[in-house]
Amino acid sequence: MPKRSAGILLYRMKDGAPEVLLVHPGGPYWARKDEGSWSIPKGELGEGEEPLAAARREFEEETGFRPAGEAVPLGSFRQPGGKVVLAWAVAGDLDPDGITSGTFTIEWPPRSGRMREFPEVDRAGWFRPAQAMRKILCGQAPALEALWQRLRSGATPGRGAR
Repeated sequence: MPKRSAGILLYRMKDGAPEVLLVHPGGPYWARKDEGSWSIPKGELGEGEEPLAAARREFEEETGFRPAGEAVPLGSFRQPGGKVVLAWAVAGDLDPDGITSGTFTIEWPPRSGRMREFPEVDRAGWFRPAQAMRKILCGQAPALEALWQRLRSGATPGRGAR
């Protein structure tokens, strides 16, 4: 069975256009990568964990903010590596400069014997549709497309974040 992750795609309307919050992964591998490397805040589900609860937990771990409001399912999407991402949309707002992220530890540089700690997320930003599609990892683009389609149809996904 493929690994599963759950995440929340926070969105807002600004000047009549939608924007989504994406996060940039921390650590040395991603440091110089930009387009095609951003993600929705997400993480792996624990054994027996309810997916939406995991999505809310991961959002808070990666941003320091607790997503509030109705979470509307966007679907599940298989990434190129086989992992399945379950995504929800929540309407809300937050200051990306105020995020605080959990950390992870890896040996860096490789084979150096030195363990270093890095943030899971090193920055966040709001992006309009065209820019978001360039920034996001290709396997997560279908979550954005599901949100855009929902917004075009006049359906308003859940509201609220603090």
